[in-house]
Amino acid sequence: MGMSEDTLMKFLREGFPDAEIRLTDLAGDNNHWQAEIVSAKFAGVPRVRQHQMVYDALQGHMGGVLHALALKTRAPQAPPD
Repeated sequence: MGMSEDTLMKFLREGFPDAEIRLTDLAGDNNHWQAEIVSAKFAGVPRVRQHQMVYDALQGHMGGVLHALALKTRAPQAPPD
């Protein structure tokens, strides 16, 4: 079982259309993913809430079809003056 990279990316792209997203299959089984997401939606948002926003984008699949997801989330860095 598990969730394919394409399916996971589809959910994340729908939730974060502006984001830079990088997925890594940690175990080679489509079941243990790491997602690095850089999105302006995360600006000023605490990390715990950022992760909740990602889980919301997965529409209830976390813990079911998708067993484990390691998250790295942040807002884009402001350009230097």
